[in-house]
Amino acid sequence: MKTTLKTLALSACLSALAATAQAATATAVFAGGCFWCIEADFEKLAGVTEVESGYTAGKTANPTYEQVSNGHTGHTEAVRVIYDPAKVSYAQLVDYFWRHIDPTVKDRQFCDIGSQYRSGIYWGNAVERQVVEASRDALLKSGRFKAIHTEIAPTSTFYLAEDYHQDYYKKNSVRYNYYRYSCGRDARVKSLWQ
Repeated sequence: MKTTLKTLALSACLSALAATAQAATATAVFAGGCFWCIEADFEKLAGVTEVESGYTAGKTANPTYEQVSNGHTGHTEAVRVIYDPAKVSYAQLVDYFWRHIDPTVKDRQFCDIGSQYRSGIYWGNAVERQVVEASRDALLKSGRFKAIHTEIAPTSTFYLAEDYHQDYYKKNSVRYNYYRYSCGRDARVKSLWQ
């Protein structure tokens, strides 16, 4: 009986720890062109525990990559960032995001053209909205950019992309690196944010 009680107590304790650990994370959704690239960028940031590629801000339920790529679903390729707010703040995520995209173009990012590659920040509550809008306004006020075309909107349903898109930069590093280089992503980001 003592063993059973100890086992139950240990199980309850582990469940409580798991719930606490889960509650200690938050999510944020960003679109920065090709989700392979923005996923790779966010996974390098301290405090980020996981990044998932997917589709958001569209009208079609359960879209496929082919449907989104055709540009008829209204979705954009995006990432859901799971992070530890004790290690990285939402404001820091937003700042990091800006510095990995080109906010000056509408319905495209680097070599990818179409509304499905638009940049976007999708806030989850009023505080996040204030952070995003203040960040955008500060960039405009700085004079660095004449206009910012990044969509700022409330979060909507986030649909996970197909398995082969998750961690694509790790699974297919040669193809990914060639794509990223040939798109001129890093060169353009450097010229914008230097």
